[in-house]
Amino acid sequence: MRGADHPQTLLFSLRSIEDRIPADHPLRAMQALVNPILAELSSLFQAMYSSMGRPSIPPERLLRALLLQKFYTIRSERQLMEQLDYNLLFRWFVGLNPDEAVWDPTVFTKNRDRLLEANIADAFLYAILSAADARGLLSHEHFTVDGTLLEAWASQKSFRRKDDPTPPPSDGDPSNPSVNFRKEKRPTRRISRSPIRIVGWPGRVREQRRSSVISGVC
Repeated sequence: MRGADHPQTLLFSLRSIEDRIPADHPLRAMQALVNPILAELSSLFQAMYSSMGRPSIPPERLLRALLLQKFYTIRSERQLMEQLDYNLLFRWFVGLNPDEAVWDPTVFTKNRDRLLEANIADAFLYAILSAADARGLLSHEHFTVDGTLLEAWASQKSFRRKDDPTPPPSDGDPSNPSVNFRKEKRPTRRISRSPIRIVGWPGRVREQRRSSVISGVC
């Protein structure tokens, strides 16, 4: 018998998000790796915030969301929040209940600086590498490549001339400056990546021979 196509959706569901995630899904293994590390960093998170005021977005959720952005190659925080709003898998990994509202994308702007200034990002990534190495997920065979040749998610605002370390003229905004490259050509000698808060490095990077994952900066 043909089933009826009812446009009306159910008001309530008795199944949890946990039941909908396959037991062998890769994010389950990643969650088991990441959550204990975030628990160890709890004291560092506590030192970042005041004991008074309105509760913030938990930094654990911000870091899990940023991991999803890299895993699934999501181009912006705005698109990340859009997917987090309707994707039950993403909500489960980050720790959001189905009825919880997602936060504004600009939350990342302020908290990214906070996480970097407190060295949380370095500690988090180092702990992930250490845990992966302890589980035998990393190879000890490495090779190095020129970091300036890596394609990365670096904004044009973070480019520098190789023959002139002086930054281009900007509007004075330290967090998101508007640089001016007008009337300048773009030969390869001109582009040099800034070592601050971008994905590419001006030196050498160490990669895993087996997976080609960057595991260190030389």
